[in-house]
Amino acid sequence: MKITEIRTRVVEWRGKTVEPQPHFCTNPMDVLDLPSDSMSGFRFHGWLVVEIFTDTGHVGIGNAALSPRLTKQAIDLYLKPILMGKDPWETEYLWQQMYRQTMAFGRKGVGMVAISAVDIALWDLLGKATGQPVYRLLGGRTKKRIPVYASKLYSQPLEQLAAEASHYKEQGYKGMKLRFGWGPIDGAAGMERNLELVRTVRSVIGYEVDLMTDAYMGWTLDYARRMLPLLEPFRLRWLEEAVIPDDIHGYAALKAMGRVPIAGGEHEFTLYGFRELLEAKAVDYIQFDTNRVGGITQARKIAALAEAYSVPVVPHAGQMHNYHVVMASFNSPMAEFFPVVDVEVGNELFWYVFKGEPTPVDGYIDLDENVPGLGLTIDEESLKRFEIIE
Repeated sequence: MKITEIRTRVVEWRGKTVEPQPHFCTNPMDVLDLPSDSMSGFRFHGWLVVEIFTDTGHVGIGNAALSPRLTKQAIDLYLKPILMGKDPWETEYLWQQMYRQTMAFGRKGVGMVAISAVDIALWDLLGKATGQPVYRLLGGRTKKRIPVYASKLYSQPLEQLAAEASHYKEQGYKGMKLRFGWGPIDGAAGMERNLELVRTVRSVIGYEVDLMTDAYMGWTLDYARRMLPLLEPFRLRWLEEAVIPDDIHGYAALKAMGRVPIAGGEHEFTLYGFRELLEAKAVDYIQFDTNRVGGITQARKIAALAEAYSVPVVPHAGQMHNYHVVMASFNSPMAEFFPVVDVEVGNELFWYVFKGEPTPVDGYIDLDENVPGLGLTIDEESLKRFEIIE
């Protein structure tokens, strides 16, 4: 089997979007106290779809959500020439060649996102060629079903927040995640607003449902240190991305406080990046995203490394490329799930791009053992709602 063609398409949403209100979600821009909506730079309305064609007729599908236009260029200009005519079974060798040839400008960010999208397509291709789901190629099923937590609770009026949390509880979720809306520039008053969010959700779901929280890189170490004692009584499963990802020592300092479990890794890359986090004892939970971290080839290695440190892996964003990694890993107790909603921040776009993504039943999803590869197809009819860049 040889690779004969690689097609990349950026699909950009041109339909109606939901405009978030102020203090919708903290983010790294908040500390600059900009007059405009600081969250606008972290909302994305495009997605990258990668297809790898072979001389046997099998086609592998990959994807990327970050910087799709730049990621497309990286694939077309730098990765495609490496892959053309190669045997897709040589996943490790091909990964190393892509990684090392783009090292001067890649390593992290867009370069690694491009490698991730291609690598996911390669594994999907191998699953289809063997007639097996990808999780079987990774070692097989380690759990009957995958527990998932609802990841949608953004900062909003408390009555609406309570209603949304109640809705997820009624649907059978045993966990859900809340985003904070206020950060350092909002001072002590903002801290109280954040606590009101947590208090409201806890009052609805009780303590038999896990509650995770997310600051999305929007706090400083000083601010987070002040918040942790205030959050401790609410028995959070974790506090996610309390500081920027480069501040590994800040993560370690928060974890050492022992007040609230600390999670991170959504914006970390490759086995080397996670080795640094683990050696620094910086996180209680690892949250790589397979379509950012280096694809399945890297995700499986990071999951194994984390297991050696007894640090659970709960990938960011759900989606099939993450679910297959979770299914094949004893060290992944659950997965994230983005509910199907109107387009808001961009996390929802994959529901409009692909067919085959599973939906939970009583807070669990399952992967069909009779569907080869990742189990996704491109919804070409739905793509007519997008602007397509080829």
